[in-house]
Amino acid sequence: MNSIISTLRNIFGGKDKTESTTESNLTQADILPPREDTLPLKTDTPASEVEETQENFPEQEQKRMVIQPPIVASDEAILEIEEILIKAQPSATMDQCKFMVNRNLIPSQSWYFKDFESAAGSSLAESLFSIEGVETVLVHESTVTLTRIDKSSADWRPIAEEAGNAIREKIQSGEALISNEVLQSIPAEEVVRSKIQEVIDLEVNPGVAGHGGRITLTKVEGNTVTIQMGGGCQGCSAADMTLKQGIHNAFRKALPTLGAIYDETDHKSGLNPYYS
Repeated sequence: MNSIISTLRNIFGGKDKTESTTESNLTQADILPPREDTLPLKTDTPASEVEETQENFPEQEQKRMVIQPPIVASDEAILEIEEILIKAQPSATMDQCKFMVNRNLIPSQSWYFKDFESAAGSSLAESLFSIEGVETVLVHESTVTLTRIDKSSADWRPIAEEAGNAIREKIQSGEALISNEVLQSIPAEEVVRSKIQEVIDLEVNPGVAGHGGRITLTKVEGNTVTIQMGGGCQGCSAADMTLKQGIHNAFRKALPTLGAIYDETDHKSGLNPYYS
């Protein structure tokens, strides 16, 4: 615990000069916003006749015809599409890539595969780890987030193309994507809430208190948690590194079965999710 607190204090004390950027908000694939196409009313009547008519008859409200094209309006509708749709979205920092799929991969839960060995029995993760360069795999409901070994590369396309094909092939195969062993080991929501709150109270917040910062657990859904940074943490240039190197490690050390970790802090006037 002392090492974690020390690490967080070093970060806020200015010893680590790594700059961070927030991850761009992700957009849902292939969903068009509703449109209303109005048809203008046409008239060939001369202006003089129109004025005369208006004197003899009270003005009536003109009605316009509105055409509403069919659109995909909900996540449920997307999931019902027979074709498997996949969209890849690299993060702004290019350290990870999120794949959005119109299929439930692990309903209402998430799981973090830290290496190939941890993926044993889970066919989807095994297939993704077989792609050269993949470091970790996070599966959360209908999304997959990958990190890669080579942090210097700015091009996700080679891995993204292979990963998209691997995800599609595994879904089409009908195999179990996540092993029963993993599904059965997912902790109860109450256990997750209690354990993570304990880590925040005893390890994380004491480490950031010297900078006037605080971490709040705002949401727990299954084994997925959402936190918020406040005080000196909010808007801090070290916030990204703090989350990934300090808080992330502390959470997973205390609860290895923890799934996705999100940060909803308004660092730069927007929701900034981080996937670990």
